[in-house]
Amino acid sequence: MPQDLVVEVLQDPSHGYTGVPPQRGSTRRTADDEAPAELRVMLFRASENALQIVASVPDPAAPEDRQWHRATLDVPANELWARAGRLRRLWRDLVVRHRSTTAEYGQRVGGHPLAEAADLSELAPLTEALTTKLAHEGWDLLDVMLDGNSHDLGRFREFLLGALAGKDPLRITFDSDLHLPWPMLAMDPSACDSPWEAFLGHRHQVEQNSAYPWDQAPLGQREHPTTSLNTDTTLDDVGRAREVRTLLEQRSRLIVRTHGSDLLKALANPVLHEDVMYFWCHGHFVDNGTSNPFLAIRLSDGEHIDGPAVTRKRRRIPRTRQTRFKPFVLLNACHTAQAAAPGDLKHLGQELINMGADGILAPQIEIPQVFATEYAYAFLQLYLTGLHTAGEISQLLVRRFASEFSNPLALTYSLHCGINSRLDLAS
Repeated sequence: MPQDLVVEVLQDPSHGYTGVPPQRGSTRRTADDEAPAELRVMLFRASENALQIVASVPDPAAPEDRQWHRATLDVPANELWARAGRLRRLWRDLVVRHRSTTAEYGQRVGGHPLAEAADLSELAPLTEALTTKLAHEGWDLLDVMLDGNSHDLGRFREFLLGALAGKDPLRITFDSDLHLPWPMLAMDPSACDSPWEAFLGHRHQVEQNSAYPWDQAPLGQREHPTTSLNTDTTLDDVGRAREVRTLLEQRSRLIVRTHGSDLLKALANPVLHEDVMYFWCHGHFVDNGTSNPFLAIRLSDGEHIDGPAVTRKRRRIPRTRQTRFKPFVLLNACHTAQAAAPGDLKHLGQELINMGADGILAPQIEIPQVFATEYAYAFLQLYLTGLHTAGEISQLLVRRFASEFSNPLALTYSLHCGINSRLDLAS
């Protein structure tokens, strides 16, 4: 599908984006194009297995005057974590690993038709049915999380579901060390016009946030951004991979790395000059000698790069205005949005955030390679203009892939921090 994504925007979810991507030299949004209101939700452990939840929507006229709503959840933390894993597995099994049993869909019998192309328009009846089922599963997880008989929990449920059901998009931050696949959670599909609109990632801009920034070394005014492509060259000919590289070459000063040693060496620099780090490689779980396998990526040389490996390179670098690690990271490798279970060693994406990354965008599940290249091209094409935030673009792509290509997989990409991240050449 070597064509740029184009869509007629009916409800202007991106606040001014209307069709082809804005080019360099275009103006930013005007003051009239207000950003969506904020909703902050904090989910934390009150004890080993008990969770408290707190939420607020600030008053635009008095942003410091927040009204906080809080409750203790009835569902134990370990059950919520297990249900999140179940939801990811269902997405993998129902969409990525869906097998065709007949030839009626125009695909070979026994193939994986929903993983072999990004444009699933010809399979719209199938994807509509599967999306409906997944919307009900996403609603079930949210419903279970907020279910209970206490007065406080009942009032909190009413507040939060009311905010999520609003017709206007929100910028939602889920501030928690319990990482759930938030964009894949959903409102009650029976109350929505379509199953697509039930998903939080379709309705709103969403991020998971468990880290806070600090003042880093400025880079000064620059003419072009600096980007890196950290890749496994065996993937060079997949989908639009070469076009993604060309885009980076044309729009930035590009650094290409194909060996894990080069990546680790770059991470050891006190000042990393990269505005965007793009990873196009394999993500996989490896045995680490415990009952929980560990998430790692590998470039062309096959070396496992995991959370502890990158942390070791920057552990002794202080967080001061003389050091810098602030790239926006598109981690386009399977599973890399997943976080380690609480108490386990942190995965790569979590550690990059702790090191100072401006945000991480990555898939929650095993992601089809052809779709991954389409998503990366569409995202980077917009992000490199400097005109849109990562939160705006991620929501826009969910809607575009759904409406134009009947493909729900953009919902599996999650932001870890970065909802307000925007390319800034005046850093």
